[in-house]
Amino acid sequence: MNGQKRLRDFGVKIGRLEAGNYNSITDVEGVTVGHVTLSNKEIQTGVTAILPHQGNLFKEKLIASSHVINGFGKTMGTFQINELGTLETPIILTNTLSIGTAADALIEYMLELNPEIGITTGTVNPIICECNDMLLNDIRARFIKKEHIFQALSNASSIFKEGTVGAGTGMLCYSLKGGIGTSSRIMEIEHGTYTMGVLVLSNFGILSDLMINGKPIGKELRDAILKSREEEKDKGSIIIIVATDLPVSERQLNRIIKRAVTGLSRTGSIITTGSGEVVIGFSTAMKIPHEKTSHCLSLSMIHEEDMDLAFRAIGEATEEAVLNSLVTASHVVGRDGNERPAFKDLIEEFKIKLT
Repeated sequence: MNGQKRLRDFGVKIGRLEAGNYNSITDVEGVTVGHVTLSNKEIQTGVTAILPHQGNLFKEKLIASSHVINGFGKTMGTFQINELGTLETPIILTNTLSIGTAADALIEYMLELNPEIGITTGTVNPIICECNDMLLNDIRARFIKKEHIFQALSNASSIFKEGTVGAGTGMLCYSLKGGIGTSSRIMEIEHGTYTMGVLVLSNFGILSDLMINGKPIGKELRDAILKSREEEKDKGSIIIIVATDLPVSERQLNRIIKRAVTGLSRTGSIITTGSGEVVIGFSTAMKIPHEKTSHCLSLSMIHEEDMDLAFRAIGEATEEAVLNSLVTASHVVGRDGNERPAFKDLIEEFKIKLT
């Protein structure tokens, strides 16, 4: 997508199900993604915005759920998602110490669109997710400003870059350069054709654990690169954003997003104690009005026997999204000369086959 060489361009196909047109979270109709990238020496950070649909999300909410695989993180807004089962703002991804700025900007964005907030109706629940980019980025300088959040929201599109871009600019993956990755899967059920899309912000893992389609590529690379040097510890995190047009209840959606861990683990993650793995999912199948209606709302949902297909879809899409975040990333030299090589450069240098 967007001219980048992705996992499938290396001859690797993950799982059984077919991918969508873009093999992206934006294969779910209405979903768009925007980035702002800040990259200049000690500045290696950015913002990624996910817009779940193109209407007014506060007035037309979506069924949503979140799940914490390991809670070493500072994600904002998930309490209300899980209490009410709905999403009412875009989702912003950035670095750990910029969550306050991102929340302030997203609140301002929502107030501008909805002048009734805080006057004739309640407040708003901004969704902000983060990973720590302090190795490559001078995170204490807090380079992210409100205008960067607004820019990411305004330039959101169905086609976007992956890897070293947006919130992924300063992130790592399996000791190499990581960042933004995405993938999707098509689900054929008797009553329709549906899409499961995943976007990740990857910032976790040690090289020797990396698996690609069951092959221990990381161990091979580690032996070639590190030789006798000791491997770093894994202190990273990953944010997994899931979009689907599958008609589901909040309970069903929660069951589905929990299975993202199957795809994550197939890439080699052991989910270490200092790593934060958070999943947020939403369904575009139904829009829930903010204002009370005079009639009962009707919710369509799939049968429980259809859930296994959704479980397979999210696992496959998560696995491929993580690997796309790795193979699309570029080499970065950042704060204090710290650097991380690009996976694509190393496999070429050491002539490592992925299949």
